[in-house]
Amino acid sequence: MEIVNYELQAKGYIDAPIDPSLDLIKEIQRLKKEKNAVILAHYYQESEIQDIADYIGDSLGLSQEAAKTDADVIVFAGVHFMAETAKILSPTKKVLLPDAKAGCSLSDSCPPHLFAKFKEQYPDHLVITYVNCTAELKALSDIVCTSSNAVQIVESLPADQKIIFGPDRNLGAYVKKKTGRDLVLWNGACMVHEIFSQDKIDRLKSEYPDAKFIAHPECEDHILAIADYVGSTAGMLKFTQTDTAQAYIVATESGILYQMQKASPHKTFIPAPPNNACACNDCPHMKLNTLEKLYNCLKYESPEILLPEDVILRAQRPIERMLEISASLGL
Repeated sequence: MEIVNYELQAKGYIDAPIDPSLDLIKEIQRLKKEKNAVILAHYYQESEIQDIADYIGDSLGLSQEAAKTDADVIVFAGVHFMAETAKILSPTKKVLLPDAKAGCSLSDSCPPHLFAKFKEQYPDHLVITYVNCTAELKALSDIVCTSSNAVQIVESLPADQKIIFGPDRNLGAYVKKKTGRDLVLWNGACMVHEIFSQDKIDRLKSEYPDAKFIAHPECEDHILAIADYVGSTAGMLKFTQTDTAQAYIVATESGILYQMQKASPHKTFIPAPPNNACACNDCPHMKLNTLEKLYNCLKYESPEILLPEDVILRAQRPIERMLEISASLGL
């Protein structure tokens, strides 16, 4: 295991040599059976990883699906906070992440120790945090929310309840606008959703006049203002399946277009371009995961996500509170 320890320290993933003649898909399937493992892939992963996954979806939904299984091992092809969420919901299972350095700009924008100081300034406020954050931040929260239920969670609370919302300022501003509530926002953001170019989107809308423009609520307000539909990644996917339009300009990470195209092969999906030279918007953290890393991760059962027991217990409570509220609202 020396190689494993060295590679983890140096790179964040196992870089053990792989026989080039090996059929990686077959070997991953074999290892999965041998180790009683389940593979989760976020919508933003490369298509080849989505194709090999047992479950594809948004971060919390994937962790919930994995918790229902009798798997001993969870391999989460996503980013670090997502694998942490899986560990919170399945503390007795071994949770693996193909690349331990697959982080998140939004999660990184809210260091727990600074948020704890921020929280101290508002002692009479309830803390609602978006699920896209670290386990430590969840442990500092009263309720966790997703991009699909954030509005309803806030609306379910008494009108006079003071609220801190973090870490995403754009999602918070969207919730504030939809609910009319005066939320105290932490100043964090996702870099992927903050670099869409309105000028380029306007040009695309002119080029495809019949296309609907759909956007994730982590986008900035001026982008959301021109959207025909605003919703979570899963919500956007469902909308393109049930809506009558034949073309969509999609403002979120480009990985979701693979599932959209699979679900509606007769429709056209155009990635909304960022304000750089790229035609589409990829998350560099999500794309750190590869089939090779996934194979070695499963083979060596590393990198593993480990969390202190007290953090797991404290982080479970706000998630349970969200699930209770969601159930009472029929969400």
